[in-house]
Amino acid sequence: MNSMRIKLLFLVFILSQVACKEKYTPKPRAFFRIEFPQKEYHWLANEFPYKFKIPNYSKISADKYNPDQPNWINITVPENRAELHISYYDLENKTQSNKTQLANLMEESRRLAYKHSIKADAIEEQVFMNPGENVFGLIYRINGNAASALQFFLTDSTKHFLRGAFYIREVPNIDSIQPVLDFFEPDIIRLIETTTWN
Repeated sequence: MNSMRIKLLFLVFILSQVACKEKYTPKPRAFFRIEFPQKEYHWLANEFPYKFKIPNYSKISADKYNPDQPNWINITVPENRAELHISYYDLENKTQSNKTQLANLMEESRRLAYKHSIKADAIEEQVFMNPGENVFGLIYRINGNAASALQFFLTDSTKHFLRGAFYIREVPNIDSIQPVLDFFEPDIIRLIETTTWN
């Protein structure tokens, strides 16, 4: 009986060695498929000193961290955890000259964009000009695993200054969030291109 048991174990061992010719390779981790809505736009309400087109699937809310700034808003798409923070400054504030205030705000925008250079692979700057609507600015595309992928400012250089910062509220792993960035970047560019002053 013992010899029978040993022969059976030996046979199982041999079969297990011969049967497994292919090595097992675990499948790499995959990311969930992301469903995106149809792109349609509408104008932001006229209650602000600026106006632009936003996607129909976005939601507008006041900036809860700056309740004393009524023209600061957040444009969000909760389904994709995407947020665009808009801050607005009236350059006719008489505490300092328009030129000084504009220079300070432009430098602050540059500093906030380049704050992400620690994690970014590169930061590309693109000048934006729409002389017909008196809108000029700079777009910062922040490439890599940075928290913010795109920032910008727009101004008429005399009265209005608008700043935007786009975030996706996920761990900034560019491989997993790139489809979301690719979907929302045209929305932000459209917002920039349709900006006018009220």
